[in-house]
Amino acid sequence: MWTIIIICIISLIAYFVTDELIPKLKDLFIKAGLYGVDLCKVSKDKIPEAIGVVSGCVFLVTNFLFIPVVFGNSLIDTRNFPHNEFAELLAGLLSICCMLLLGFADDVLDLRWRYKLLLPTVASLPLLVVYYVNFNSTTIIVPIPLRDYLGPSINIGFLYYIYMGMLAVFCTNAINILAGINGLEVGQSVVIAASIIIFDFMELRGEQYKAHTFSLHLMIPYLATTLALLKHNWYPSRVFIGDTFCYVSGMTFAVVGILGHFSKTVLLFFIPQIFNFIYSTPQLFHIIPCPRHRLPKYSAETDLVQASRTVIAKKDLHLVNGVILKTFTLLHLIERVEDEEYITINNLTIINLFLIKLGPMPEKRLTSSLLIFQIFCSCLAFIIRYPMASYFYNNI
Repeated sequence: MWTIIIICIISLIAYFVTDELIPKLKDLFIKAGLYGVDLCKVSKDKIPEAIGVVSGCVFLVTNFLFIPVVFGNSLIDTRNFPHNEFAELLAGLLSICCMLLLGFADDVLDLRWRYKLLLPTVASLPLLVVYYVNFNSTTIIVPIPLRDYLGPSINIGFLYYIYMGMLAVFCTNAINILAGINGLEVGQSVVIAASIIIFDFMELRGEQYKAHTFSLHLMIPYLATTLALLKHNWYPSRVFIGDTFCYVSGMTFAVVGILGHFSKTVLLFFIPQIFNFIYSTPQLFHIIPCPRHRLPKYSAETDLVQASRTVIAKKDLHLVNGVILKTFTLLHLIERVEDEEYITINNLTIINLFLIKLGPMPEKRLTSSLLIFQIFCSCLAFIIRYPMASYFYNNI
């Protein structure tokens, strides 16, 4: 526990450092041309973008400084040096470093979506290699109701590595997809990080205490630097975080999930992001027209945001998007208006879904509502992970 106490102290310092650096570096980003305007505000002031690189750098430096604390005794007497644990930490930090670099490159160069899928795959390779060398466990436990048919466990081999690579891709892009209003990307990351930390503390007395201690070493400084960033990104936002923050956040969650051996639990904390991804799929794959920006529409007269919309020409309708529209209409997931030539629906994001269900509202209230939903889903995740999981797995 003494290492966790030290990391908490160092993380507190990291919070104040990040909080101090962000306002001091704002003008530097604007001078470099890294700025934008808030489309949901009347004011058109320049707001610095890609500030997530600041919190990301402080987060990484904090972990670098913490290495001698974790491995201090082993560095004095190297005969019992924990090479496997050291390799895991370095591989995790290398993957996060890669995403910091690639995310900043995306903010500067505005890369296409196909590269956003490729980059996390490449960055996850150090994780997969270390997992292969240290563990190479590709066996999954079969739920109790299916064991009569499939046996107690199944070795899925190489498919397990594909799953872990896809986990890294999903985590890095899921936060980026659920975005567009002040404080939402950082806020949901804070809730997910806090949920993982609570889960780690609950599991510290279990057999996998080393894995959860490793997770805490990463998640506590991450949460501290992210809280400092949230202070400046909360409504009205003084900075934009850019894709850099989303990539670093997603890869950090993937690192602790993969190397901490609780990737399925991490996915439980992504319930809103999973729903948003499935809901957005028709637009992400251009089955339904997808505008460049799907963020809510701002009304300067009322100072409220309302659901943004996309238009589908009836002559462009085919079997697939017709079935999707009918299904979403039956499930009350879209607000649909038709005339002789066109069908108008809301853009398919959970943000716009909240607005068609709850009506137009101030941007700050919308962010708060979405974060309350994120917290509710985290509580649901703990219920699934503990009381409900005991019906499907032994010794949970």
